[in-house]
Amino acid sequence: MELTLVDEGGVQFVEGAPGQAFMSSVRDVDRVIEACFSDRVGCALLYAANLTPAFFDLSSGEAGAMLQKLINYEIRLAVVCPPGAVDFSSRFGEVVAEERRGRHFGVFEAREAAVEWIRLGASTGDPTPIDDPGGHTPVEEKP
Repeated sequence: MELTLVDEGGVQFVEGAPGQAFMSSVRDVDRVIEACFSDRVGCALLYAANLTPAFFDLSSGEAGAMLQKLINYEIRLAVVCPPGAVDFSSRFGEVVAEERRGRHFGVFEAREAAVEWIRLGASTGDPTPIDDPGGHTPVEEKP
């Protein structure tokens, strides 16, 4: 699967295909960065299935490593994760809550909300806070 350049109302971003695997390891975040640079955009919209299986388990370290690299390259990430699609670790929910204050990462129940967050960030440089993604069941942290 490749990322596709999308234009929504004059705002451009790269987007993964819903329901398709894209990343199998943390190193695959480089593919997102390459796509953004190639298409000259600063934002990616991915779906839960596009991410590594352990992304939503904060104890794996995968989310932190990927997000830090995207932040270093000033690339914003919107993730569409409908309720029940994956189980968040309890700590992952804390990251989502913390990111409400930032502008680099958001988790959304629907594509439309993710696109609106991207649009707001592109037009103002400071998106409105994201809603709690709700509907996700925390899982036990790994020791």
